[in-house]
Amino acid sequence: MIRKCDIAHLERYGEIYAAAFSGEPWNDPWKREDAEVHVRELLESRTAYGLEYVEDGVVAGFILGTSMLFHYGRTFEINDLAVDPAYQRRGIGSALLRRMLDDLRTQGICAVHLITAGEGALPELYARFGFKRETEVMLMGMEI
Repeated sequence: MIRKCDIAHLERYGEIYAAAFSGEPWNDPWKREDAEVHVRELLESRTAYGLEYVEDGVVAGFILGTSMLFHYGRTFEINDLAVDPAYQRRGIGSALLRRMLDDLRTQGICAVHLITAGEGALPELYARFGFKRETEVMLMGMEI
């Protein structure tokens, strides 16, 4: 079952996020408490929209992002798509992404963006849904 994210499930989202992003391809050393703060900050954003996937009464994964208005229309950035490693490779991520994109179309969103690993299975997953590498913009960053 897919339904809207619920802040009451924040602790579970933190568990899922920390477990998912601590593994391949990211290998980031997330602590559950920090992941909870990360997800809370997104959920509490005024333009947040997210969905959770529930299997046998357990939240197995979630997708979450925020929208922003530009001169050409409202865009949406998928900030997080995370599936508990115990539930991965069952199509849960694809189901969440498919439903999210359908919902965003009905909400009048004109474009969807995301940042993902540059190699491996993730770019292939997103390409199957119509995402492509941007050629007109690039991600820039710096450590401070």
